[in-house]
Amino acid sequence: MTSKTTGKLAATLIVAAMTTATAGGAWAQQASGTTGGTSTDSSSAGNTNGGGLPQIEQQGDVSYTSGGVGLDESRALLREQAHWPLSLRFTGPTADYLSGVHVRIVGGKGGEVLSTESMGPYMLVKLPPGSYTVYAKYKDQEKKQAVTVAGPGKAKAAFHWNIQ
Repeated sequence: MTSKTTGKLAATLIVAAMTTATAGGAWAQQASGTTGGTSTDSSSAGNTNGGGLPQIEQQGDVSYTSGGVGLDESRALLREQAHWPLSLRFTGPTADYLSGVHVRIVGGKGGEVLSTESMGPYMLVKLPPGSYTVYAKYKDQEKKQAVTVAGPGKAKAAFHWNIQ
């Protein structure tokens, strides 16, 4: 076979595959009864906030959100950091992003104000101004950092583990 024939054959196969994929997608929409929709929906699954920001949770007087596994969520959380008093980041070996980090935040007087699990590498927390200790536990390794919350976008803490 000549390279010209091979090139034509490859192009024909690509066009056939694309046509089949497009037709299959249209068939799937018809079969499910779903038509229309937009590609500009930037909400996350189960989220009413829009803009790709994960669902905001509430625990006592503290609001928080976490995620960032997908690119849209990561961008939304990074964009929103400036509006939240505390932002946390969790990474592993070779700067891998981590989820499933257990987070506890204790106030200056020793009272726990938040205990939850991170759904991704980023967590944003709304806390009143003050001094706090953030405990972050990944697998069996717990780390802690003192933070002073002074207003939106001011306090940041990054936690890094060398375990997988």
